[in-house]
Amino acid sequence: MDAVVRPAGTRRRGAALEEFILEAAWQELNAVGYEQMTITSVASRAQTGKQVLYRRWRNRAQLAVAAVNYHVGPLNAETADTGSLRGDVLALLEAVTSRVCGVDPAILRGILSDFLEEGNAFGPIMSTLVATLLDRAVARGELARAGVPARVLSLPGDLARDEVARVIRPGGPGNVMEAVRQPFAEIVDQVFLPLVLAYTGEAAIS
Repeated sequence: MDAVVRPAGTRRRGAALEEFILEAAWQELNAVGYEQMTITSVASRAQTGKQVLYRRWRNRAQLAVAAVNYHVGPLNAETADTGSLRGDVLALLEAVTSRVCGVDPAILRGILSDFLEEGNAFGPIMSTLVATLLDRAVARGELARAGVPARVLSLPGDLARDEVARVIRPGGPGNVMEAVRQPFAEIVDQVFLPLVLAYTGEAAIS
């Protein structure tokens, strides 16, 4: 196993140390796969102690998600700015999916499986982004207010995650984006938007 090279005499701290560890985790994921990756193996590759990693990530799944996010780059609400709430939510779901399409499907399956067992997925990040999209819809006059419960905010991300997990299973469709486009539209049109309308008292969202 090759470790990430650290120049002699270099002692990293804070954000620099975290980036160094995430690069090591990404290398480990691609070298041995998610099932064989451990906190210990990443710590060894990063030339640091396990407790340094555990102070930042509770378990292997959280570390792997952080490594994937580090590799594919940050996502923010500006990624989805189409001029309508419906378009924004669809664009956000597609942007998230396109970012992970270059990751080995076996790695994604392992990560998603662990998160599903914990009852915890990518909810917090997605909920924050969806809340931003709702605030934007209020600002442009689509909605009178954005008083939507956290559970509703998490729905698009949670349901989209399940669709992606289904598509990337062994023997699934080759083109992930094509396979999820219609299900994503159904999630937004049949589940998310009707709930938003119910909580905000709006008649329709075009």
